[in-house]
Amino acid sequence: MYPARPMDIVSLAIPDLKLVRSKRSGDARGWFMETYRRDRMADAGISDEFVQDNQSFSAARGTLRGLHLQKPPRAQAKLIQVLSGRIFDVALDLRSSSRTYGRHVAIELDAEDGASLYIPVGFAHGFCTLTENVTVAYKVSDTYAPHAEAGVLWSDPMLGIAWPVRTSEAVVSERDRRLPLLSALEPIFS
Repeated sequence: MYPARPMDIVSLAIPDLKLVRSKRSGDARGWFMETYRRDRMADAGISDEFVQDNQSFSAARGTLRGLHLQKPPRAQAKLIQVLSGRIFDVALDLRSSSRTYGRHVAIELDAEDGASLYIPVGFAHGFCTLTENVTVAYKVSDTYAPHAEAGVLWSDPMLGIAWPVRTSEAVVSERDRRLPLLSALEPIFS
């Protein structure tokens, strides 16, 4: 029998971002938890249809991925969860009509806690690994479309993100090093 409240969904500092905490039920064998349930998500205002599941693995602590997004009409909402290790996760509001445009929310996610972060369409997303051997899983609301890829430079000083790694020590792809500053980005989301 499942517990009465297997999932708690709360809004963060930017209310459209949601933290999903699933209750674990365990015994001597281990534990079980629901990580996604459409009806409970819909009750919390999350009505996206997730159509693709992705995983990334990062071997080194200090690996930084992002800040990524896909442009409309291939924009993606995301549901992020850490399967092993711990990350510093960031969602940057790029909705030009939003009162929180250019602001971000940063939160630590880890496999031990099992919480997920919901990021709606209109945000760029990135993370930095806080441990070695990190596996991140995420559901997305549209399939991968290389022609729709875009992003913002993770180290843009105007963003004010307190990354847990120095720029010189971050393990970053060449592609992510070339992403534009927010000030150079054409409006993507209204």
